[in-house]
Amino acid sequence: MKNLFLVFVIVFLFSCQKREQNKMEFTREVAEVMSEIERVEPPNWFIGFKDSSLQLLVKEENIGASIPSISYEGVSIEKVNKARSNNYLFIDLKIDASTKAGKFNIDFTFTDGTKKTHTYELKSRDKSSDDFIGFNSSDAIYLITPDRFANGDESNNINTALKETDIDRSDNYKRHGGDLQGIINHVDYIADLGFTAVWPTPVLLNDMAESSYHGYAMTDFYKVDSRFGNLSEYKKLADKLRDKDMKLIMDQVANHCGIGHWWMKDIPFDDWLNNQKNYEENINNWNDETNIGSNHRRTTNQDIYASKADLKGNNEGWFTPAMPDLNQRNPFLAKYIIQNSIWWIETLGLGGIRQDTYPYPDKYFMSNWAGSIMNEYPNFSIVGEEWSYNPLIVGYWQRGANNRDGYESNLKSPMDFPMQKAIVEGLNEQESWDQGLIKLYEGLANDFHYASPKDVFVFLDNHDKTRVFTELWEDVSKVKMGLSYMLTLPRIPQIYYGTEILMNDSANPGDHGLIRSDFPGGFKGDAVNAFTGEGLNESQKDMQSFITKVLNYRKSSKAIQDGKTIHFSPSTGTYFLFRIKGDETVVNIINKNDQPITISLKRFEEVGLDGKKVKNIITGDTFIWGDEINLSEKGSVLLTTKI
Repeated sequence: MKNLFLVFVIVFLFSCQKREQNKMEFTREVAEVMSEIERVEPPNWFIGFKDSSLQLLVKEENIGASIPSISYEGVSIEKVNKARSNNYLFIDLKIDASTKAGKFNIDFTFTDGTKKTHTYELKSRDKSSDDFIGFNSSDAIYLITPDRFANGDESNNINTALKETDIDRSDNYKRHGGDLQGIINHVDYIADLGFTAVWPTPVLLNDMAESSYHGYAMTDFYKVDSRFGNLSEYKKLADKLRDKDMKLIMDQVANHCGIGHWWMKDIPFDDWLNNQKNYEENINNWNDETNIGSNHRRTTNQDIYASKADLKGNNEGWFTPAMPDLNQRNPFLAKYIIQNSIWWIETLGLGGIRQDTYPYPDKYFMSNWAGSIMNEYPNFSIVGEEWSYNPLIVGYWQRGANNRDGYESNLKSPMDFPMQKAIVEGLNEQESWDQGLIKLYEGLANDFHYASPKDVFVFLDNHDKTRVFTELWEDVSKVKMGLSYMLTLPRIPQIYYGTEILMNDSANPGDHGLIRSDFPGGFKGDAVNAFTGEGLNESQKDMQSFITKVLNYRKSSKAIQDGKTIHFSPSTGTYFLFRIKGDETVVNIINKNDQPITISLKRFEEVGLDGKKVKNIITGDTFIWGDEINLSEKGSVLLTTKI
């Protein structure tokens, strides 16, 4: 009994000691949390960059009344910059080439003697800068609006801490519940179609009161919107694509943020935003379009006669009252945007960036932004959105352009809106077959203006434009002609999700909510499942098959990816395009004749196909290229010498 009592005493004393240790650990954890800084961005960084500088944005109450210090080998504070708001510091660091990955404390000593600490991490890089390979003319890109593609995790549909909590699939401008997991679940479907890259529209936090589903009004540049998932799932998507030898392209926005962005409650500097004074003086009446100062005259970037007022209206006016226009002439904001892009490239191992509203920000900043990225990642790719149907304007933005004003954009790939328009108008032209096809022919003939035609980014529709099936009057043969032409051009092609099943917005052409309709089969209860083919009609299945055959051929076609291009001016309602590399020749015949027609092939002798066997890429049929060819129906004929 005595021994039992002794054991009891020992256990009691041990439990008391354990409780005291737990209490001390809890107190220490609370103290560490209490001393943690509200926000430090970038949230971490990486060693081994060419540029040894790093600028930290630090956000914390009264942080301007503190002195920061760091004791970590290879890391030094070069300068501490205060802002208009005393709740910010911008700390310039230098990271020596010999610096090792690891964590270290940034200590802040305030004027009243209090101290706060933030633990920061420098991470090792997964691969060298040269190993970040961007998209190019060998790729075919699948564009997705994530909220409307597939709901892979219903548990993240609603976050009551955010402003917009409704899920309503009957409303085209509400959230529908699609997410990153939904894309992850269907990577195999996208790969089987023949795509080699995926471009989702933005998935970063959009804590806005309404219409937050599209993602272009970001309220945090470092946080994934919880309704799409989290950073781990974003990384998982990137990893799964890489496992399939596919690339992830991130949609970024340097021009603006959302009015609900966290810094809008406490703006760091007087010039953090364009038209900031006007905004701050009229904040209670800011829903009025007349306040924002925008004219959207993008040609002022090139116009040698443009007034300063018009140029300012484009570069400094707000995109909408709900999207504050960022002033990239502020050096701290400029550094913030550049570092944010680099952080995402490293964090996700990106295969490219698509930059929204490219001609709206300060164009010299955009040159510096793109140049900084390409200097660090020489094999990377960036595509910029310039919504102009004038090839002179589009070509101005491409790297290597011979611009009159000497401007160098450093941008590899502008978007080919001129070709999109030429294809749609040319195929819809009814008055004269040849006249319509000449629009395609001359659209391609304009390539003399581009510094690198094969790096131009071509498409038939996207998340902002009427769906191509609608634009081509729901004529399947026209859609096939348009797609086959686009996919055999010296270009980087992009196809919008749902084009493969003839999705349309015919009920209200051009309506953004309708353009971004739900992909059938991506949501619980869908009667049609395009992923499995269940419920699709024959035309939809045929279009899926057509795209699959063309894209999967294109994957291994050096002629299409990097070959010589020859085309012949349209005649008798037909247009012949040839792509040639080595012993591979690909022929695309666009035929607008409703009735059978026989075409003499003597005109094309210079291509050197006489007597050679060619195969129809779609049907698999073969024949010998001879004196003539019989075209039995309107549409596209794709031929190859690869048997």
